[in-house]
Amino acid sequence: MSQAAGISHYHLHRKTKQEAKDHKLKADIEETWKDHPAYGQVRLGYHLKVNKKRVARVMKKFGLKPPRRKTRKFCTTSTSHHTYTNLIKDLIPTQPHHIWVSDVSFFWFSGRWWYLATIEDIYTRQILAAQVSRHHDRWLVLSVSKQAVVTTGCVPDIFHSDQGTEFMAHICTLFWEEQSVAISVSDIASPWQNGYKESFFGHLKDDLGRTDRFKTPGEFIAAIYSQIHYYNHDRIHTALKMPPAKYAQLISENPRHVLGT
Repeated sequence: MSQAAGISHYHLHRKTKQEAKDHKLKADIEETWKDHPAYGQVRLGYHLKVNKKRVARVMKKFGLKPPRRKTRKFCTTSTSHHTYTNLIKDLIPTQPHHIWVSDVSFFWFSGRWWYLATIEDIYTRQILAAQVSRHHDRWLVLSVSKQAVVTTGCVPDIFHSDQGTEFMAHICTLFWEEQSVAISVSDIASPWQNGYKESFFGHLKDDLGRTDRFKTPGEFIAAIYSQIHYYNHDRIHTALKMPPAKYAQLISENPRHVLGT
């Protein structure tokens, strides 16, 4: 039939170069997911140094999806008994330790809720401090605040959080005020005003995966801290095009470096 149609028998059975390239990229994507199971098309593009549109096409072609799934969000109880306002709404950080942001998220493990509080420098996107607790209260927030100051050896110009009762507790606000740090809060029911932390926790839970795979609290907590280290040192941040710790080192060596270049 091929001879009758004037088509070479060779061309009927050979694979196109594009097909071979697609299979190679598919294998590279699946290999990348072994270490970065939540990477989507953008981070895969940065990691593999290929165009994200090509990654998206190959993922769609072969029905590929990141191994880690999204998890539901967590909301805190807000309080309005204070005079703090949102100081960072239209503010762009100009240097490390200009603005720190904090939030608390939750995980279900071993028949109960566990809480993770973190503090992030939004200039470098680094997680400066993290504390896991079985209690969602002011002591958790105070502990992570003190950890960030001790670890970095400095305080921010502005400390931003939501209006959760744990953040607005007098002992927590007093800690920052005594160090002349301006306190900033998101408007009530406006989680997008603390979007840096919303984004971080979403990615963290994707990377961590199902908590029921851990056998003990120690194993579970160790995995959380391991994922935070991974976020700081290995996970590509799309705004930076590199891991936060690498970016922090880069700007310490070259203060004129422009974000994401």
